[in-house]
Amino acid sequence: MKLTIERAALLRALGHVQSAVERRNTIPILSNVLLSAERDRLIFSATDLDMEIVDEAAAQVDQPGQITAPAHTLYEIVRKLPEGADVSLSFTGEDPRLTVQAGRSRFNLPVLPAGDFPVMSSEGLSGAITIDVTDLIRLVDKTRFAISAEETRYYLNGLYLHTVVEDGTQKLRAVATDGSRLALADMPAPEGAAGLPGVIVPRKTVGEARRLLEDAGENVELQISPQKVRFAFNGAALTSKVIDGNFPDYSRVIPKDNTRSVQVDAKLFAQAIDRVATISAEKSRSVRLAFEPGKVVLTVRNMEAGQAVEELEIDYDGDAFELSFNARFLLDITDQISGDTAELRFGGPNDPALVLDPADGFVQYILMPLRV
Repeated sequence: MKLTIERAALLRALGHVQSAVERRNTIPILSNVLLSAERDRLIFSATDLDMEIVDEAAAQVDQPGQITAPAHTLYEIVRKLPEGADVSLSFTGEDPRLTVQAGRSRFNLPVLPAGDFPVMSSEGLSGAITIDVTDLIRLVDKTRFAISAEETRYYLNGLYLHTVVEDGTQKLRAVATDGSRLALADMPAPEGAAGLPGVIVPRKTVGEARRLLEDAGENVELQISPQKVRFAFNGAALTSKVIDGNFPDYSRVIPKDNTRSVQVDAKLFAQAIDRVATISAEKSRSVRLAFEPGKVVLTVRNMEAGQAVEELEIDYDGDAFELSFNARFLLDITDQISGDTAELRFGGPNDPALVLDPADGFVQYILMPLRV
């Protein structure tokens, strides 16, 4: 294999794929990136056996071929090369190392056979549906913060992507929950989405897909099977296994009878929560909200750090009531409010709160109160 490629193109493609490689691997080949030179391009592949990222870049290929090289080392080398440099990659077979050369810099890297590199099958994937990148980014950003990190409930360790029909309209929906809070976001279902199986996309895959979407152009092609999901755009593709489990029936926890409606300035509310939570206990992060007509009083009491109280004007004219919430969870939700105002709907003292964004009618957030 012998080729020449622009540093910027090489760095961009390596940056896309190398994050799939775990820093510590018990299987040596998984620390490598597969380099495949053919005709006028270089194809890059990296995998952790659960997820595979593939990208490509234009190159002047003098001799086609395949080899694998240490992914993170190669990325760091290219990152530190001068901007605008042309990079030469060559592997002859006579020297069991990959030669990387740019200007007066020369590196020789250990390699492993390309034939040992695992390739993820695309068998069983649905036909591709085209989604606007902005819409998909919105679905991910509005919900992924609520993905659970508790490994024992593995079926909550991802984003539940599925289609639903409501009011005669088909929607593509993303839902995430950790048992204490739930985030739901909808978008009009793209053409061809009907009949797609609902899948739980793993947390790592969601993060990598979101990062890649920054360079995805206008559209992304989505393919789904009961076992895998695939995102493809601009020559790059991310294929991942999905979580083998049943996502809980989240519709049962969405409040239907929360009659106490409170309108708050989302930014001022978040700032007030952040201030009083400064002295909250690290474990519970509890903040007490006392609602009265026209105002809410935020209180944090900590036996060791003291007490904080702040009052905020709100739009509310009902009976007085009090609830406690995890301050960090409240802030995670207020961060997602796209308009100036957030609407909070409450039921009984132990009922989940419903948070809505008047500027975006396609999102809902549910938050369980703390029992203190």
